[in-house]
Amino acid sequence: MNVVGSEVRRGPVPELASRVRSVGGSPVRDILAVVDRPGVVNFAGGLPAPELFDADGIADAYRAVFAGQAGRALQYATTEGEPVLREALAARTSRRGLPTGADDILVTTGSQQALSLLATALLEPGDTVLVENPCYLAALQVFRFAGARVVAVPGDAEGVDPEALEELVVRERPKFFYTVPTFQNPTGRTLSLARRVAVADVAARRGLWIIEDDPYGELRFEGERVPWIASCDGAEDRTVLLGSFSKVMAPGMRLGWLRGPDELVRACVIAKQAADLHTPTVNQLAAARYLAERDLDAHVGRVAGVYHERRDAMLAGLGEVLPAGAVWERPEGGMFLWVRLPDGYDTTALLPQVVRHDVAYVPGAPFYAGEPDRATMRLCFVTHTPPEIGEGLRRLGEVFESGAGDGS
Repeated sequence: MNVVGSEVRRGPVPELASRVRSVGGSPVRDILAVVDRPGVVNFAGGLPAPELFDADGIADAYRAVFAGQAGRALQYATTEGEPVLREALAARTSRRGLPTGADDILVTTGSQQALSLLATALLEPGDTVLVENPCYLAALQVFRFAGARVVAVPGDAEGVDPEALEELVVRERPKFFYTVPTFQNPTGRTLSLARRVAVADVAARRGLWIIEDDPYGELRFEGERVPWIASCDGAEDRTVLLGSFSKVMAPGMRLGWLRGPDELVRACVIAKQAADLHTPTVNQLAAARYLAERDLDAHVGRVAGVYHERRDAMLAGLGEVLPAGAVWERPEGGMFLWVRLPDGYDTTALLPQVVRHDVAYVPGAPFYAGEPDRATMRLCFVTHTPPEIGEGLRRLGEVFESGAGDGS
């Protein structure tokens, strides 16, 4: 009986799930919350340049959908995705060297959801997964939320070492190996064709799923495109390829997809039914209309041209502002540069002072599944113009000139 004004004896509030308490939030998003203010040169984000969105073309696509298919656009849809979009995605994938049918595709609410669905479909608590070292940190979040034990595979400036991968597969018996082999986040590295073939061979011989994440692959500035691992011999029945429109069309549309073998795609469909029923219909139809009426490849080429200039501006200035002994990667595309400062620097400890100079980066430590290299950092070069990049590097140089962070 509820009595107004009476004192109610309250018990404790039930605890949150242990996985929420143990995994924590995204360090990148925590940094963005701090530096999201006017005047900051922000090298921390992984956001595409908003001024390069084809806003007019996307708006036209939405208008056309509402003019001709408003009822369908605002209605529930199948979990697998709108057929017209799945057919368009299958055709794009096939043209790039991987024969694909519409039934091989599941549309997801961003490729990040694809990772969550795969974790649900493949992982039991305590299972082991293998990842690159360093690794895309939101993937680490997903796998840890699923209760997985995450083990990093050694590599070098050319990416993961296939021999080390095989040794870990034999020893750890993992469920899968997760990789971003083209313009990797955070390092910008691209795995060579020879290593991709070797990775596919390990998966074929040792019974291993490969999750191949490709959000940046179309953003190539120079060099020749490298085929997907999914197209290598032996990988056909055990590789899931993830794609996204976030970096080439617009991230706010939240459109991604996964392509994989029938049984696994079906398992992910069931997981998605429990997660959100389906990805918003209107966004799927607008994307399909855009693909039908606009030249996405030409648009991506224009974006990549601008990103190329911005990458070069950052590369040109790094040597003048970083301390002696610093080294960095030179990616052929994508969005990121990976920097290692000399021994004794801790980029996490240094960040507050850097932010006080109105510039920001992401410390490298959160990207490691195991022992981190605390002298590393990720710089995103795509969201600022060359003059702004130069100013941001100047501010960063002021911090190093003051002697901060060198362990002295």
